[in-house]
This record gives sequence, structure tokens and C-alpha cells, in this order.
Amino acid sequence: MDELLKIDSNFNEAMFKTKVDNVFVKLHTAIMLDKLEQVKHFMSDEVYGKYSKILERLNSNNQRQMYDELNVKSTDIEDIKVLDDKIEIKVKIISRYMDYLLDKSTGNYLSGNNTSRVEKTNILTFTKKIDTKNLNLSRRCPNCGATMDINNYGKCDYCGSIFKLDDYDYILTNIETY
Repeated sequence: MDELLKIDSNFNEAMFKTKVDNVFVKLHTAIMLDKLEQVKHFMSDEVYGKYSKILERLNSNNQRQMYDELNVKSTDIEDIKVLDDKIEIKVKIISRYMDYLLDKSTGNYLSGNNTSRVEKTNILTFTKKIDTKNLNLSRRCPNCGATMDINNYGKCDYCGSIFKLDDYDYILTNIETY
């Protein structure tokens, strides 16, 4: 942690864990709502591509993935690596939710657990470039200059550009669920 604080003096563990929990819940909500573009700015292109393929498969089967009663039971930093050009923080989230599929047309239950929450272990990796720009100075669309609320939605309402959060802050670069 000391090495991290030398490079990222603004790092605050409690705030970081809150951010991780928020991104985790927003990702699962976006999957349920089939609105993955709303969280694209929180993740790498690889993670976005992985979940885009999952949504494509669900949509081609006319299915909706549900994560009812989703909550985060615990969040713990497992590992911090300071590399030449970036910082990687591996986080373990214990989550609980009902995990099931619905038919998109009818809303009928298809499969999975819709009666009780299951507990899952999730390993998330967040990465931040060393020498990032100051996020507080840039709350505007990089394309057209319009004001953006990047905490809730990283797509410009005016021109449709996606805010590239990886130039400013930690983004989700890997996620594994067990």
C-alpha cells in the first residue's frame, strides 16, 4: 500500500472499495436491462467485448439474465501491483443474488434460481495508468465539450461519444466469477 500511495497520493481504500462495489452492481444491472453501453466507460474494451457477446447470445435466444436482490456482502483488496506504466488492484467481492433467465417476450421464467440468493465469489482487476489526467478537471465530453455526468452515464447526450475513463481513473480490466 505504501508504494501505491507514493504514486497515487489521492488513493483512499474506502472510496476505492465503494467505486468497485458501484461498478460491480452497475455492470450486473446493465446486463439485466440490456444497456451495457451505459457502463462501457467503467471497463476495458476486452471486458466490454466479453459482456457484449454474452448479451448477444442472450438476445439471440430471446432471453434476459436476471440478478434479483443483488448485493455485495464483502469487498476486499487482495493484491496491489505497481508496474512500469500502470497500477493493478485485484479485489475479491462476495456477492449474493438470484441468478436466472427469463423469456424476453413473455417474461416467463426459463431456468436458474429465482427463489433464493446464491453466494458467488468474484475476482475483479482494476487498472489505472500511471500519470493519469486529473478527473476533477474533465467532466466534459472530449468530442463536443458538453457537460457529462460520468458517474452515472459515460455517453454524451449530445454527440454520443463515450468518455474514456481509463485516461483518468481505475477501470475494470478483468472479472472472474466462481
